[in-house]
Amino acid sequence: MTRHIERSWLSSQDSTDPRTPTGRPLNWGVVATGGIARTVVRDLAMLPDATLHAVSSRFADRAEEFAREFGFRRHYADDGGVPGYAALAQDPDVDVVYVATPHAQHYEVAKAVIEAGKNVLVEKAFTINAHEAQELVDLARARGVFLMEAVWSRFLPSIQRAFEIAGSGELGDVQWVSADLGFPAPKDPMNRIWAVGAGGGALLDLTVYTLLWPVGTLGFPDSLTALGTLNAEGVDEQNILALGYSGGQLATLTSSLLAQGPRVATVAGSEGVLTTVGGINNPSGLRVQRGWDPARTEAFDVVGRGYVYELREVTRCVQQGLAQSPTMPWSHSLSTMRLFDGVRQQLGVRYPNDERASR
Repeated sequence: MTRHIERSWLSSQDSTDPRTPTGRPLNWGVVATGGIARTVVRDLAMLPDATLHAVSSRFADRAEEFAREFGFRRHYADDGGVPGYAALAQDPDVDVVYVATPHAQHYEVAKAVIEAGKNVLVEKAFTINAHEAQELVDLARARGVFLMEAVWSRFLPSIQRAFEIAGSGELGDVQWVSADLGFPAPKDPMNRIWAVGAGGGALLDLTVYTLLWPVGTLGFPDSLTALGTLNAEGVDEQNILALGYSGGQLATLTSSLLAQGPRVATVAGSEGVLTTVGGINNPSGLRVQRGWDPARTEAFDVVGRGYVYELREVTRCVQQGLAQSPTMPWSHSLSTMRLFDGVRQQLGVRYPNDERASR
């Protein structure tokens, strides 16, 4: 029987231009001023019902410079033992906060923001482990605020279309999925991607994207086998995951910080196959072939850098008073972190944050 994707996996935005306003303007706060914050803020500025209100950094000069560059009304920094993010969270005019810190700080920052009664978008990976993720979800539920993990690729038109095709029956019964993502990351010990204390490694940075493909077409697996290599500091340099399903379907995922890969996702069914064109986290096209028939390619353009789609979803959900996104629900983030905990257990990867969870 053909497997159909639950409607909740598909974005409610459909073909609407993400720059179309959906309700009252919201004042956004941004925690951290690094590369991902800069990229996302450029897309956030494209939303007519999103106001760049406040930014925080550990350092006053960075906060001030970032605010000036992007036009934020206010800026905060660490002062007298009070973190800048805590001051931002207490700003009465902030409606929603985007947390763009390294992984290991997501829990601490998001917790403070939620406790202040603010809505939160947390950069992927959601947290370091499932314990932290569950605590944030429980807290958001208790405080009645919106919370979402920023898996931006999930909202892209190309990936939404891929999931739609897989669920339509055009490929027949999906039997196996593969996805890879890799690049040789510079061996800079100061880079957070190699810092075990920051949650560095291929798993939390790259496997979020490869996992999206089997989960979006087959759901979460019933079994998991993981292989990987760790450096001297215990950071996973690359990993391969084999996922098994009770119906016999299989998936293989490869994530690497050591080597370039083809960066292709394949969804193979009993009647046809779908492959991505131009990467797996932001495909420019989808190649679909049924049997021996000629293949067709569907091409896609994105607005901005592609982050505007998830930002529109957050804005819409907050405007409508939702606690979670139907497209990116809490259950997905919790299941992902549990799966990642299982991967780390098999690979022998431990982060300092795990010590708090074990107490």
